[in-house]
Amino acid sequence: MPPAATDLYAAALQSVRSDEVAGSRPWSVRDHDGRAFPLAGALDRWTGRADAVDRRFLGRARGTVLDIGCGPGRLAAELARTGVHALGLDISPAALRLARRSGATVIQRSVFEPVVAEGLWGTALLADGNIGIGGDPTVLLRRCRSLLAPDGLVLVETERPGAGLRTTRLRLERVDAVSAWFDWAEVGCDAVEELAGSAGLHPSETWQDGGRWFVALRR
Repeated sequence: MPPAATDLYAAALQSVRSDEVAGSRPWSVRDHDGRAFPLAGALDRWTGRADAVDRRFLGRARGTVLDIGCGPGRLAAELARTGVHALGLDISPAALRLARRSGATVIQRSVFEPVVAEGLWGTALLADGNIGIGGDPTVLLRRCRSLLAPDGLVLVETERPGAGLRTTRLRLERVDAVSAWFDWAEVGCDAVEELAGSAGLHPSETWQDGGRWFVALRR
């Protein structure tokens, strides 16, 4: 049986921080159609500090912030540095260890499990394509809505316009390891409005910054 994706995710994160020769055993993610995408740049960004695009994205947050799928915690840590009360959620113990070292407040939790202060959060973040978590964006957005205060906001990073909605399964790969498959979805900014409406949310803004696309959804 192949290892869980969380186990290989931990190894991938560790490889960025280790003395391993850069590019000697590169990580990639493969979809169920056989397409493979390198992860080197993404791993560097996830384990680094928030950049200017991240900071402008976070500048749209209001009130307390729940960072869903926080990973190594660059966004939650940036919010903490600016005095914003933020909590990161992730299922990977390895990612959460890195997040805590960076100063983020995080807990090991799936967004579909009970979360502290449900119905009171000012903003929920779905950055780095995390609208794909679980493979059903409508279910995820509906869950986000239940976590928000009545005037709350979901800030979503999406794929480019024209990408639409695509559900798939992914696995992590390196030349010496392959993970089990897990469910995922890819959502273009053009597909968010219909998904949001089904979840009881309302798009209020779409923008592009640094080659990345974002949508704000109001409760």
